[in-house]
Amino acid sequence: MQPASAKWYDRRDYVFIEFCVEDSKDVNVNFEKSKLTFSCLGGSDNFKHLNEIDLFHCIDPNDSKHKRTDRSILCCLRKGESGQSWPRLTKERAKLNWLSVDFNNWKDWEDDSDEDMSNFDRFSEMMNNMGGDEDVDLPEVDGADDDSQDSDDEKMPDLE
Repeated sequence: MQPASAKWYDRRDYVFIEFCVEDSKDVNVNFEKSKLTFSCLGGSDNFKHLNEIDLFHCIDPNDSKHKRTDRSILCCLRKGESGQSWPRLTKERAKLNWLSVDFNNWKDWEDDSDEDMSNFDRFSEMMNNMGGDEDVDLPEVDGADDDSQDSDDEKMPDLE
């Protein structure tokens, strides 16, 4: 028996944990106020997985749920206190080799507000609004359409 590998990410009202187990069977997820217990049989050899996580903050066990797919089990934990950032998933600072941050889904939501765009969004919008219109008359550049030979068009001598 060994822990299943897992990825996690934080949102304003929820914390998500994805246990990466293909072809899982007998999935059991137990949500407690400050603990999550996950177990299943996985893979073609029905290997037994067990993960116990003492959570960083409390959750609402009644409003937390999980969903099984062929490749993983995604757990959605409702935070006990909405809007509170979780800098890590576990209560202890220990590095767990089976647990990693899901950077593909991570979002720094703490500083965001719906009305205020992030600096990157403002920069992207500014770049999209710059140039690119076909109707714009660009100034003439001498020699831009000239088909005459330049000095760099001459044949290069062969290397010896």
